[in-house]
Amino acid sequence: MKQCIVALTLLALLCSEKSYSQFRKYSNEFLNIGAGARGLAMGNAQVASVNNATAGYWNPAGLTSIKDNPSVSLMHAEYFSGIAKYDFASVAIPVQDNKRTLGFSLLRFAVDDIPNTLFLVEPDGTINYNNIQAFSSADYAFLFSFAQNIRDDEDKNISVGANAKVIYRKVGHFATALGFGLDAGIQMRGDKWRIGLMARDISTTFNAWSFKFTEKEKEVLYLTKNDIPVKSTEITAPRLVLGGAYRFQFGRSVGLLAEANLDVTFDGKRNTILSGNTVSADPHLGLEADINNVFFIRGGITNFQRALADEDTLNQKKVWIYQPSIGAGFKIKNVTIDYAFTNLANQSNPLYTHVISLQLNLGKKED
Repeated sequence: MKQCIVALTLLALLCSEKSYSQFRKYSNEFLNIGAGARGLAMGNAQVASVNNATAGYWNPAGLTSIKDNPSVSLMHAEYFSGIAKYDFASVAIPVQDNKRTLGFSLLRFAVDDIPNTLFLVEPDGTINYNNIQAFSSADYAFLFSFAQNIRDDEDKNISVGANAKVIYRKVGHFATALGFGLDAGIQMRGDKWRIGLMARDISTTFNAWSFKFTEKEKEVLYLTKNDIPVKSTEITAPRLVLGGAYRFQFGRSVGLLAEANLDVTFDGKRNTILSGNTVSADPHLGLEADINNVFFIRGGITNFQRALADEDTLNQKKVWIYQPSIGAGFKIKNVTIDYAFTNLANQSNPLYTHVISLQLNLGKKED
């Protein structure tokens, strides 16, 4: 039943694409889910403190924290009771005496085995389940990252980075899209503090959609009063993510990292804490406690929204809701395993999922 609903929704979205160029508020939303169980557990508050191979996603400037040897990150998650699958893989390679770092990241968000119900009903009105065929809807993003230290002193480190990204989206044989975009970021790091800024889609990332329907499929769409889509361009507006982090040390063994990010969008009014006709802002808050930098406990909240209170629908009273997450991790020599238990929606309408990721520092030797 869930897959049928997904199929109908996808087809409806396809058939609503009529204009040649569209500026969409929630374009390429799969790129805003997050990457790595550490970041997801901390409420997506990562732009200032990220220092591993996932930095290509959060803030490419953070890639310069990887020294001497390449680092690899892998993640898998499933949403909607396993219907949707989300995978992330990245590699970071330091070069030029650790002054520069190259990175490559791959993201895939897909719903497989979706039933195509276009021909479920025969011309005589009978239902023929043998006419149902399965297809997949998949979104891919390829990120090519470059980062460089521009200052590396004992008391302060400043690095910059950039992403060139290629986006490929495919919905069965019905539709494909190809897109391109650029990101840029900066990180400043002191002994205990971190500051970060990430500018996503600074080139106004676009997706060029093309559609392919058979004559029989067009006939069904026409008879069911659905529009037949044509080629179109979907544009993603730029956004800024600002962040600051501070690390507290308790004795020799226990540390606590606190980070706050502010996600600023410029595509109109959104249901966020700070919301204007042009600019809106959504905060992300995250904590990470560690013992000897070996065992980690994490928590975070994000996605603050105003919604109707369940017990007061008559008076239309609204309350603030949010998206919580928790997680843990441990590191053994050059291997780090992280886990996150995150809510894809919010605390009033939970859609929880488990996320596991692996971090491997190739060739790194530790005592």
